Amino acid sequence: MNNNMIEAIKTYFKGVKAEWGRVSWPDRRQVVVETISVIIIVFVFTVAIYLIDVIFKGVLSLIK
Repeated sequence: MNNNMIEAIKTYFKGVKAEWGRVSWPDRRQVVVETISVIIIVFVFTVAIYLIDVIFKGVLSLIK
């Protein structure tokens, strides 16, 4: 690697370090609430898709 490439990499990581300090991280409570919300939504959709599958399976068995 030449010096220009090394300097570009150093500059990039200095920029990353500077931006990292500006990130506003959510507090613990927000992370927990949003995680629980995602788990509940995934569970609800899973149950809904399962019920739709059971209904279709029942309807298709009547057609056979």
